[in-house]
Amino acid sequence: MNKILKIFIVILIIILIILGVGKYYYEINTKAISTNENIKEKQIEIPKGSTTTNISQILKENNLIKDKNIFRVVSKLKGTEGKLKAGFYTFDTSMTPHEILDKLVEGGNSKNIVKITIPEGFTVEKIAEKLEKNDMANKEKFIDLTYDISKFSTKYDFLKTIPKNMNLEGYLYPETYEIYKDSTEEDIIDKMLYEFSKQYNKVIKESVIPQDLNIHELITLASLVEREAKVDKDRNLISSVIYNRLKIDMPLQIDATIQYAMDERKERLLYDDLEIDSIYNTYKNKGLPIGAICSPGIKSIKASLKPEETNYIFYVLKKDGSGQHFFTDNYNEFLKVKNGK
Repeated sequence: MNKILKIFIVILIIILIILGVGKYYYEINTKAISTNENIKEKQIEIPKGSTTTNISQILKENNLIKDKNIFRVVSKLKGTEGKLKAGFYTFDTSMTPHEILDKLVEGGNSKNIVKITIPEGFTVEKIAEKLEKNDMANKEKFIDLTYDISKFSTKYDFLKTIPKNMNLEGYLYPETYEIYKDSTEEDIIDKMLYEFSKQYNKVIKESVIPQDLNIHELITLASLVEREAKVDKDRNLISSVIYNRLKIDMPLQIDATIQYAMDERKERLLYDDLEIDSIYNTYKNKGLPIGAICSPGIKSIKASLKPEETNYIFYVLKKDGSGQHFFTDNYNEFLKVKNGK
C-alpha cells in the first residue's frame, strides 16, 4: 500500500469518526428534555420580531431544549426559518425540538391572557394595588414576595447588591405585560424581573456607572430622576444635579423621597413634613436613600448612566406650566425662580 493511499484512508477514517460523533450529538440533542416520569409544563412568551436565535435562547432559558445551535439547525432543515410566530405558548419538557417548531409555526394564542400596563414611576405598592384591582394578584402576598430576594437572586445576579431587609422596589420594570390569568404572584414578579434583565443586559451591564456606584445605587438614583422629571429633556440635568450634590457631600433634598416616606401623598409638602424621621428623608440624611422610591423607566436609567456635565446643584420647577425645571449653581437665582420673582 503506497503512502498516498494510507494518508487517504486515515483522512477517511477521521471524517467518518467526525460524522459519527456529529450524528450522535445531533440525535442526543434533538430528543426531549424529560422522560414521561419527569415532565414539566412551561408557559412562555415569544415577543414580536424574535429571530430563531432569540427563540432558541428563550427555550434554552426555560429548559425546553438541550442545545440552542442544534435547535437552529433543526429549524433550517425543517424550512421553518422566518415562519416562527410570536405569541403565548404552553410547552412541556417531553416535547422535541421538531414538535416545538411545529407549534411555533402554527402560532401562539391569546386565550386566558390579561394585558396590563405598569407605568414608569409606580411603586411596588401601586403595582400590587393595580394587579389586585384587575383580579390578577393578592396585594399583600405580592408585596410580601418582593421582600424574598433570595427567591429571585439566584436567577438574576443584579439583585445581589440589594441591601438586607429591602424589597424589589425599582426592579419591577414598567412595561405593558400580557399575563396568563392563572399566573401566580411569583410568576408575575419573575416576568417583570425578566423584563428588567433585558434592559440590564442591553444598557447597564457593560456601562461604566458614574462615581463608582453599584447597580442598586444606580437604580436608586434613576428612581429619583423618574419621580422628579416632568419632561424628558430635564432627566439628564436632574441626574447631573444629583451627582454634583453627591460629589460635594451636599444633602440631596429631594421632595419625592419625602413623599415616598409618608403614609399618604401630598400635592404640596409643608416644612414640618421635611422633618419626618425616615431613612428616605434626603433633607436630613446625606447621600442616596437606602433604596429606590419607584420603578424607573429606561429613559431615567440612561440619564443616570450619562448625566449632563454641569456645575448645577439647584433646580426648581418653573411656574410657566411647561413642566420644565430651572437649573443653576447660584442659590440666589434658585430662590428668585422658586419665589416667582
